[in-house]
Amino acid sequence: MGRGRHIVAASQLDLQWFAPEDEGRTEEASEYKLRKAREEGRVAKSQELNGTIVYLFCTVLLVFLGPWIEEHLVEMMYFFFNHVTTSNITDGAFAYVFARCFLFCVIPFCLVGIFAGVTINLIQNRGFIFTTKTITPKFSKIIPKFGEYFKRTLFSGQGLFNIAKSILKVAIIGIIAFFMIRSNLPTVLELLHVGGPQLALKRISGMVARLMLVSAVVLLVFAILDYIVQRRVFKREMKMTKQEVKQEYKEMEGDPEVKGHLESAQKQLLSQNMPKAVKESDVVITNPTHYAVALRWRQESASAPEVSAKGTDLTAQNMKRIAYENDVPVVENKPLARSLYTNVEIGDIIPNDYLQIVATVYAQVGYMNKNKDASGRG
Repeated sequence: MGRGRHIVAASQLDLQWFAPEDEGRTEEASEYKLRKAREEGRVAKSQELNGTIVYLFCTVLLVFLGPWIEEHLVEMMYFFFNHVTTSNITDGAFAYVFARCFLFCVIPFCLVGIFAGVTINLIQNRGFIFTTKTITPKFSKIIPKFGEYFKRTLFSGQGLFNIAKSILKVAIIGIIAFFMIRSNLPTVLELLHVGGPQLALKRISGMVARLMLVSAVVLLVFAILDYIVQRRVFKREMKMTKQEVKQEYKEMEGDPEVKGHLESAQKQLLSQNMPKAVKESDVVITNPTHYAVALRWRQESASAPEVSAKGTDLTAQNMKRIAYENDVPVVENKPLARSLYTNVEIGDIIPNDYLQIVATVYAQVGYMNKNKDASGRG
């Protein structure tokens, strides 16, 4: 009985290894969090795509420069075999020939590889990112945590995806290589007997070049798939809990840069809505040059008028112009305009302290409208 309990206990896996790491993260990442992550060098990218693009570019370069590289290699081999017994190997001529062959055969691939790697990194990062946080030594990285490593590589969706992807890549490229070799092998053997090793070697090199190109295309397909998956994983990792959203909002309120950005966006939104608000208002109270406050009273839903728009300087002048163009009364009252602009926000109802004087303004507006109607009939 005790043995049975022991077997059952040993066979039970830690289900927490399979638990989702984003539990409770239901909110999409904010622009603030994404910007902070970018500053730390954390962006959605695929390292596999970087390596595949470099491999593809170098393979294409090898196909185009193959004959030229072969010519320089043969030239170097001829030189060594012809002078190895007659010249001192420390002679400067040997170093010159070797350096020349190295420059012509290796440097082009280095330059193309660097160009391809930098370009695809810039594309994935959507610009240049400079940060030292990703290379800063951390004690937690020095001491391996085997439990977390196996959980991440074997017992997670990402780990299983990588394993399946690697097996599939090897299988597809292996099948392609098998059929290529099988179709070219009779020709290679025939060339060995009839045309000599040189023709057979050219045939083999052509087959290898084709195999490299095909494998590069296969790897590119998998790399694009990996990039799509990495973007989704990054988006999921960046999700936030409701508590994190609240905490971030509190932090943003104290950030001068973010606060200025929010105020600028709010002013832009208000400036876009201002013309409509002034047109629908009952009266515009002015300073008359520095302040303007538009009031509107929704009697069916509010007990007092509310501030529908307000502005200073140029915005105040625009509000007056829109009011005149739409027959909205404009009343000059310097203390009231300044007080309402300073103490009442857009959308707020007029406080009790200002109700009496605002009622006087509305009475004045009614008298103005009555005179306007009388002059119109006259």
